[in-house]
Amino acid sequence: MLRVSAAAETAGIPASTLVCESFMGLAKAASLGLGMPNLQVAPVPGHPGLQSLEVLQRNVREVTLAGVVDNLLKLPANVAAGSEPGARDIVCRGTFEEINDYFIAHELSDGLPIVPPTIGKVETFLRYTGRQPDEVLGILLPDNRAATVWSVAVNGVMAGCRPEYMPVLIALIEAMADHDYGVEHSGNTPGGETQIVLNGPIIKELGFNYTQGVMRDGFQANTTVGRFWRLYLRNIAGFLPHQNDKATFGNTWRVVVAENEDVLAKLGWPPTCAEFGFPAGTNAVAIGRYTGGNHISSVSGATPEALLPYIADAVVKQHSWQLMFSMGMGNGTLRPLILLSPILAETIAAGGWSKQDLKQQLFDHARMPAWEFERYLRDWTQKPAWNLAAEHAAGRIPDVFHESDDPNRMVPLVWKAEDYMIAVTGDLGRNSCYVFAHNGVLGYPVGKEIKLPDNWATLVGKNMKSPNKIN
Repeated sequence: MLRVSAAAETAGIPASTLVCESFMGLAKAASLGLGMPNLQVAPVPGHPGLQSLEVLQRNVREVTLAGVVDNLLKLPANVAAGSEPGARDIVCRGTFEEINDYFIAHELSDGLPIVPPTIGKVETFLRYTGRQPDEVLGILLPDNRAATVWSVAVNGVMAGCRPEYMPVLIALIEAMADHDYGVEHSGNTPGGETQIVLNGPIIKELGFNYTQGVMRDGFQANTTVGRFWRLYLRNIAGFLPHQNDKATFGNTWRVVVAENEDVLAKLGWPPTCAEFGFPAGTNAVAIGRYTGGNHISSVSGATPEALLPYIADAVVKQHSWQLMFSMGMGNGTLRPLILLSPILAETIAAGGWSKQDLKQQLFDHARMPAWEFERYLRDWTQKPAWNLAAEHAAGRIPDVFHESDDPNRMVPLVWKAEDYMIAVTGDLGRNSCYVFAHNGVLGYPVGKEIKLPDNWATLVGKNMKSPNKIN
């Protein structure tokens, strides 16, 4: 709402934003990011969701209303926006410990030791891209700061990345800046974290793990690139805990998940990057923000029909309030992600199912009673749009959500089969899957091609070692 107030004030219309008390720090930080540090806000005592109607009305009358009137009738105090160093300014000199102390004190670090981003190290990273250092990849909210190739290299150094990861890092920030992804929602209440999925020959060229322990830290490429993502959100987008990052509990960054392209090729299944128009063999990254996930062990059965009930049940049980992204907020933007271990994918493919067949079967069977779908939205998320019949009559949801008035009819979680995303990775011999609950429009999946410099083969060599041990 602060962005709405900023637009009104820019047009010469006085505005006042209502802000819960616990979000006042966020409002101040967001106002600074918008370049309007004196935006007016009126406090709402407590949390409206935990107050009776009588208490809420009293708080609004006695506290909030007075703040709104003052904001609209009085000129705000003159607050100057702070300045920050230039891209190539030296902000600190000293020992390794002194530099790390400086970065922590100035909220430029995630709390772990960083590699000091010296000019020499940054310039080494820049040799692994054909892009110009000052090229702007996008403007990132909430701080409205330009994402440059130079700043990508700086944060890549800090995260412990190797210089040859630079093309991957650039593609990731192009994805972060994509409007559809919605980087401005990165600090929202559920604390959803971005999962990066990697495709293409670059997986093996740079030594990304794509087999056992694919979501575990301990592999430099997967780990440091995942850490880079969170550092960039902090240092360039501007998401700081207790300020713009208002996750209730939060999660730490996730390591990069690389798909097993050898298995995909054997099965004839398209890679994740195909979701975004890139054919198999393309170096590409895909991102999406997920509120949580669950490992599903021992998915047993000799046929896809036998495996399906277990997987479908896991998908349903992982989603509850996230259904607001199917209806009520960002209609049709829920896109669950399922990681299948290779042996599961092979069993499903051996039964004659393509990846699209599996998506269709999940659409047909990962369902819940209509009354329960409505209860989640009406009672548990307090969304005004919850009546499937009314929303269907208004043409806002597909026919499949209201094929009858039977409250026990089964309705899907998503709008269409293609909304399911499936990646094949992990331990070659384990019959497991992992289901991620998606954050919908507040982190919609996007994909970007990784563009390599012309001299890539010379830069990285042809015999990069892979950490993947095929037993």
